[in-house]
Amino acid sequence: MTTREKATEAAPTASRRSKISPERAQEFFDVVLDQLREQGYGAVTMEGVAAQACCSKSTLYRQWKTKPQLVAAALRAGRCAKFFTADTGTLAGDLVTAARNAASQAKPDTVLVQALGHAALQDDELKGALREALIEPELASIDAMVRRAVARGEIAADHPALPYLAAQLFGVMRSRPILEGREADPDYLVGFVERALIPGLGLTPEGRAT
Repeated sequence: MTTREKATEAAPTASRRSKISPERAQEFFDVVLDQLREQGYGAVTMEGVAAQACCSKSTLYRQWKTKPQLVAAALRAGRCAKFFTADTGTLAGDLVTAARNAASQAKPDTVLVQALGHAALQDDELKGALREALIEPELASIDAMVRRAVARGEIAADHPALPYLAAQLFGVMRSRPILEGREADPDYLVGFVERALIPGLGLTPEGRAT
């Protein structure tokens, strides 16, 4: 067999070895997100991720050319709707359910947003990935709740408080650790929804208009 024939025969094996399975890629992404939350964006390096994930730097660089690309991929892979859109039959009930479910994810998401804050402002890809991973699923969940409430005739589509609904709920969830040094736990978020958000929409906790 000639040298050229040997090289041709070996090529498929080399190609197969260069591929990363979805499960292995998710291991890399988990490492990236853990390091972001623990160390902050500035401390995350391709070398550090490779060391913790037990792979070579070249493995990472073959798939993601830069750290922002790797971080963006990790964010997108972890996207999911944190605000569970259970249909309880009332907007008030949906918001309480959303708050209770969101509280379970409030701490890691808040830490992640804080870790990426400045870097995301400087990098459009990171900014887009952060929005896709954390913001858009939450907005979609709240939009679904509101659409159902409007369809039921529970609240007017042009209610003046609706445009601020997401900002209020997200803002409270992510600002409490900064303002008070405490997590936005289920009791806190549900209390906010029941005592501030629902009355602000002109509803009662039972879902009736006031």
